[in-house]
Amino acid sequence: MDETTPAATAADSADLPAGPPARILIVDNDRDHAEAIQETLDRAGYDTTLADSGPRGAKKIADDTYDLVITDLVMNDIDGMEILARARSLQTNCEVIVVTGHASVAIAVEAMQHGAYTFLEKPIATKQLRAVVAKAADKVRLKAEVLALNQRLDERYGFENIVSVSEKMTAVIDQVKRFADKDIGVLITGPTGAGKDLIAEAIHQNSPRKNKPFVALNCGAISSHLVESELFGHVKGAFTDAHADRVGKFEYANGGTLFLDEIGDMPLVTQIKLLRVLEEREITRIGANKPIKVNVRVLSATNVDLKKAIEENKFRKDLYYRLKGVSVDLPPLNDRRSDILPLAQRFSKLAAQTYDKTIRGISREVYDRLFSFDWDGNVRQLKSVVDAMVVLDDDGELNLDDLPPELADAPFETPVLEEGGDFLIGKTMDEIEAWAISETLKRSQGNREEAARILKIGARTLYRKLDKYRDEFPQYDLQ
Repeated sequence: MDETTPAATAADSADLPAGPPARILIVDNDRDHAEAIQETLDRAGYDTTLADSGPRGAKKIADDTYDLVITDLVMNDIDGMEILARARSLQTNCEVIVVTGHASVAIAVEAMQHGAYTFLEKPIATKQLRAVVAKAADKVRLKAEVLALNQRLDERYGFENIVSVSEKMTAVIDQVKRFADKDIGVLITGPTGAGKDLIAEAIHQNSPRKNKPFVALNCGAISSHLVESELFGHVKGAFTDAHADRVGKFEYANGGTLFLDEIGDMPLVTQIKLLRVLEEREITRIGANKPIKVNVRVLSATNVDLKKAIEENKFRKDLYYRLKGVSVDLPPLNDRRSDILPLAQRFSKLAAQTYDKTIRGISREVYDRLFSFDWDGNVRQLKSVVDAMVVLDDDGELNLDDLPPELADAPFETPVLEEGGDFLIGKTMDEIEAWAISETLKRSQGNREEAARILKIGARTLYRKLDKYRDEFPQYDLQ
C-alpha cells in the first residue's frame, strides 16, 4: 500500500452514497497487507471485516452477507479463485475484487471469466483502491435497487395479485397468462375504470421486457396536434414551440413496452404514421429526415367499439388488425360482483399503508352496501370510495358512518347470493353451512380470519368446520 493520511478527513467519506455503508470482507493470509487495506477502507467509511486465511474467509462467506469481497489470489488451503467461486455461489448480490502480487494476463483473464469485478496488482495505491471499491459498491447498490424495484413491481402487478375471484375475471387472467411472455401486440377493451392499465402493466411485468421501460400515453388526454410529437419526438425548430430536441415515447420505450391508452381517440393522420412505424419498426422525429430504429412492444386499449369506429371512418381497419394481435375484453365491475368485496379489502389495505392509518376490517353492513351498489365507474370508482373511507375513518373499522353520500343515500337491498334460494332446497344443514363458508371465503379472498368475522364465529370454530367439511363436501372450495 502507498502512504495513507494518519487521520480520517471529511474527504475520505465524501463520495459515499447515502444509506448504510457497504459491507466488505477482506481475505488475505498476509495480515499486514490485509490490515492496511482495512485501515484505508475504514477511513473511507466502509464497514469492513478481516479474515487472515482462505478457510476463515470461506466460513465468513457461508455465515454472513457482504456487498464486496476483496481477496488475495495466492493463499494456502483455499485460494482466491475458490473464495471467488464461493462468494458468487452464496452471496446473491456481491462483487469480488481479486488482488495478487503474482499478476499475469492469464490469471487476470481467468478471474474475470469466473465473475470477478476487477483485478488489482500489489502494491495497491490508496486512491486506486478507494476508486475501485467505490465503483463496485455503487454497482452493488444499483443492483439492489433494481431488485427491490422489480420486487415491488411484481407485488403490485403480478397476475396473482390481480383480484380475480369471479369466473369472468379469472378467465381473463388465465387468457392473458398464455401470451404475456410472447412478443405480440395486445388490444385491451372494456369500460372506463375497469383496469385496462393494470392489465397492460401486468403483461409487461410478466414478459421478457420487464427490465426495460414501460411507457404509457393516453391518446385522449393530448391535443391532436401534439400527439405525433409525444409519440415520435421532434427536433429543435420543427414548429413554433419546438425550442429543443425532444425524445418521443417510442424512443423512450425502446427495448420495452409502449401502452397506448384510449387508442380510439387518436387522429386519423396519426393512425397512418403509427401503422407505418409498427410495420417498419422505425420512427422519424418531426422536422427530421433520418429514421431511427425502435424495438417496442405495443399494447393498446380503448373503451369504444373500434369496429363501429371503422364503419364510421373514424379508425383505420388496417391499424385495428395490426394492433389486435390478440384481444382482451375486461368485464365491467357490475358483471363481476363477486370481486367487489375482495377488491374493497385489498384497496383498504393499500390505502391504510399510503395514508398511515390502521384499518382492522370492513363491517358486514358496508360489505353489503358495496356489493349492492351500481358501480358505473367500475374498479376505479370503487378504489376512490374505499380510499376516501380510509382517510375519513377514526375508529379503525370501515363502518356505515364512513360511507360517502352517494353510497349512504343509495337505494339498498340485502344482496342475494348468486346460487339463489332454490339451491338450498333439499340440502342438509351441514351442506348449507359448508356452502356458506365456501362463499364467504371467496368474498374475503381466502382470508380465514375475515371470513370468521363475517360469519360471526370464532376463528378456531371456522378451522374445525373446514377440517370437518373439506372431505365431506369436495364440491366446495374449502382450502
